[in-house]
Amino acid sequence: MNLDGYTDLPSRKIAAIVTYLEMRSPPPALREQAQEGWSLQSLSSDADRYRTLYRRIGEPWLWFSRLAMSDEELSGILGDPKVEAYALRDGQNDIGLLELDFRSEREAELVFLGLVPGAVGKGTGRFLVNEAIRRAFAHPIDRFFVHTCSLDHPAALAFYMRAGFMPYRRAIEVADDPRLQGHLPRDCAPHVPVLD
Repeated sequence: MNLDGYTDLPSRKIAAIVTYLEMRSPPPALREQAQEGWSLQSLSSDADRYRTLYRRIGEPWLWFSRLAMSDEELSGILGDPKVEAYALRDGQNDIGLLELDFRSEREAELVFLGLVPGAVGKGTGRFLVNEAIRRAFAHPIDRFFVHTCSLDHPAALAFYMRAGFMPYRRAIEVADDPRLQGHLPRDCAPHVPVLD
C-alpha cells in the first residue's frame, strides 16, 4: 500500500478510514437527556430481532459484519454472558442498538451504537452513549473503546469525541463490497458507488 498518495483498490472492494477512540474514566458529568418513554430491552436471545434492527440502522452506512455471520456465530456472541446487546425502544418500536463487549480483561468495547434514520437528532444518541458509559464503567475496567469509520454517519466521530472518547489510532479497512456479496441491497449507501 502506498502511504504517500493514492492506492488503487480492485473492483468489488470498499475502503474506509477507521478512527479508534478510547476513554480511561467516565466523564465528570454526563450530559443528561430526557428519556421520553425510552427503554432498553436485551437482545441476548433474539438474533433475528438483532439482525433486523442492525440492518435498519446500518444499511445507509454499509454495516455488514453481523450480516455476514452465520446464525450460530451471531447467537454465540449475543448469548455470551460477557456481551450485552440492547434494543432502544420508544414505547412501540426498536429505534436504536447498543452492544457492549466485556470479553477482554479490564476493557470494554462499544461494539455498536446506532439509530434508525428517523431517530437521529432527537437526543436518542446522547441517551444511548450515556447508557453505554454508565454500563461500561459499572464493571472493573481500565479502558472503554470504540471505533468508527468514514463510511459511518458523518457526525459519528465528533459525537464520540463530545461524549468523552479520545482518538488514539487510525487505520484503513479494505473489505469485499457487501452489496456484491448479497449481504446488503445493491442500491443502499449510494454515496459509495458500486464498482464491479
